[in-house]
Amino acid sequence: MSFGGPTMSSGSRCSVRAFEFGRTHVVRPKGKHQVTIVWLHGIGDNGSSWSQLLETLPLPNVRISNMDIFCYLGAKSLIMSRIKWICPTAPIRPVALFGGFPCTAWFDVGDLSEDGPDDIEGLDASAAHVANLLSTEPADIKIGVGGFSMGAATSLYSATCCALGKYGNGNPYPINLSAIVGLSGWLPNSRNLKSKIEGSHEAMRRAACLPLLLCHGKGDDVVQYQHGEKSAQILSATGFRSLTFRTYSGLGHYTIPQEMEDVRNWLTSRLCLEGSHTF
Repeated sequence: MSFGGPTMSSGSRCSVRAFEFGRTHVVRPKGKHQVTIVWLHGIGDNGSSWSQLLETLPLPNVRISNMDIFCYLGAKSLIMSRIKWICPTAPIRPVALFGGFPCTAWFDVGDLSEDGPDDIEGLDASAAHVANLLSTEPADIKIGVGGFSMGAATSLYSATCCALGKYGNGNPYPINLSAIVGLSGWLPNSRNLKSKIEGSHEAMRRAACLPLLLCHGKGDDVVQYQHGEKSAQILSATGFRSLTFRTYSGLGHYTIPQEMEDVRNWLTSRLCLEGSHTF
């Protein structure tokens, strides 16, 4: 199932750029619906490739590239019968990393690390789009955000918005997330995050309670391992106490079956899914 993505803006108080999101594809749960997860693709990718492969079982036991990375989770039956997957497509925009060449991207980026300049307007627009997709889920459904590479960065930004209770522009963040997964990504807008979280008892409480799983390959030559490691360290020092950081020797900017198995086990445990032994 798919539907056209609406024109979104970051929701700031003044005139801002409008972002035209692409099509959003939904993979319905085959069993009892317990969880809804928005999964965000990497730069240059789209939601269609993820949803198509998530619906195709089984997949061969092979190394998975950027375009196919999370779809391999379907092959491992990542509690698919319990989860509704929402796979949106990012807007097409000029990206500084590629010299201004336009491609699908959740925000503008010139440096794939936590030290790069932050496109708060773009980050807010994408985080708001994700929150909007999850806002209509039933109250008894647990909701989460995950992603790969730039999608992981957007997921982690959503985690900080959830903890702070607001977007970077100060507007209220409207939903409560139950889980965050980031593969081969980094933490954007990390400057002053610690002081912002520590400045609010409620933000400290939300940060401490939000489960996060970060996974990164030590051989990643796109988003280098030290950036993923530093992002995990910043989040832990900021007060995200329910954070798990898993590393994989020799793993580049792709995934392997062991990583996907770790994601499956983590989601099953953290979200307390019923009947997770039966797929």
